Amino acid sequence: MGIVAVIVKILPDSPQADLNHIETEARKALEEHGAKNISFVQEPIAFGLKSIKIKFAWPEEKNTDIIDNSLGSIKHVSSAKIEDYRRAFG
Repeated sequence: MGIVAVIVKILPDSPQADLNHIETEARKALEEHGAKNISFVQEPIAFGLKSIKIKFAWPEEKNTDIIDNSLGSIKHVSSAKIEDYRRAFG
């Protein structure tokens, strides 16, 4: 099977949420399920709230429910939504 490139947007539950802690927990959860080349970008939304965009390589044969469930269960995460999912070539 192939590899897909995935982008997930995480919204914290408040502007005071520790984004570094969320990133650390997200990295652990994704690596545990086989994600590779994980990178994070914090983007301002409004009123001090920032989102986290996670980009990573994911085994195509694995279900994306694993991503939703593992990232959505992190403390102080309000939502985790897959924004892009496409087959990677190279």
